[in-house]
Amino acid sequence: MKIKIWLVSSFLFFYGLAQANEALPLKVLVGFGAGGSADLAARLIAERLKDELGRPVVVENRVGAGGRIAAEALKNAAPNGATVMLAPIVVPVLAPLVFKKLNYDVQKDLAPVAHIANFQFGVSVKADSPIRNISDLLPVIKKTPTLGTFGSPASGSLPHFFGVMISQSTGLNMTHVPYNGGAQLMTGLLGDQVTLSIDTLVDQGEMHRAGKSRILATSGAQRNALFPDVPTLRESGFKDLVGVGWFGLFAPGGTDSAQIATLSAAVNRALNNPTLKDRFTKMGLEIGGGNPQDLQALISSETARWAPVVKASGFTAD
Repeated sequence: MKIKIWLVSSFLFFYGLAQANEALPLKVLVGFGAGGSADLAARLIAERLKDELGRPVVVENRVGAGGRIAAEALKNAAPNGATVMLAPIVVPVLAPLVFKKLNYDVQKDLAPVAHIANFQFGVSVKADSPIRNISDLLPVIKKTPTLGTFGSPASGSLPHFFGVMISQSTGLNMTHVPYNGGAQLMTGLLGDQVTLSIDTLVDQGEMHRAGKSRILATSGAQRNALFPDVPTLRESGFKDLVGVGWFGLFAPGGTDSAQIATLSAAVNRALNNPTLKDRFTKMGLEIGGGNPQDLQALISSETARWAPVVKASGFTAD
């Protein structure tokens, strides 16, 4: 009889705890500033999740250190289904490749929930550049080696490493020139400080549409919906030149698998919403989706993909 009472009491306790957790607001941590693509994607997801989960969802920006501050906040959050983090590829893949010491362990502290979206990069030149397509790079730079330069918004960023990948694939010895953000990078391109600019399509779109720069090619496996007339690098004759950034949603390590499954299902329903899809497309984002195991597999495959490129770049963040 005592055992039965204990079992019933335990069930009611844990059931009540689960119900209490479900009533808590869901906090979505973002390691980047308001108005950026990570922040906007998080807010669009949050808007849909509050209906899918039937609970308040709030976005909290923990800005700094390339997303590592938000990752540490997630690590220290209670694993009760009340806190998640939307993070780009840099947090679970690139940071472990370039930092010898991190304030979080990807395997222990970040529990995958769902793949949110992909975003492509563009390779741009100044509008009056004699380089009209990627194939023109080889003869132009071989003739004038000093033109073998590409800029990125930051050292250690995915555009930086994608530029290294282009150098490897084309056989060109191209020099990387880092800038402090996309705006400075475009200023450098228009000022003839670099031959190529490599950055997200969204950050390059304004100058491209204004006729001040020209996107030669995009980095995805297929053309991007925002720039349907711009070929991919693969279409331009470099079949192995494919590389995209992406956002994933993570819970604290140790979060109950049932809670993660509930969150993942809600995210996938949100991603299938036509309004959300349209908003993402207009931001240059390509809808993701899938279960936690799919996101874990993506992290593993992307780590294997980028590790040799990072090594070839010689870049370390410590």
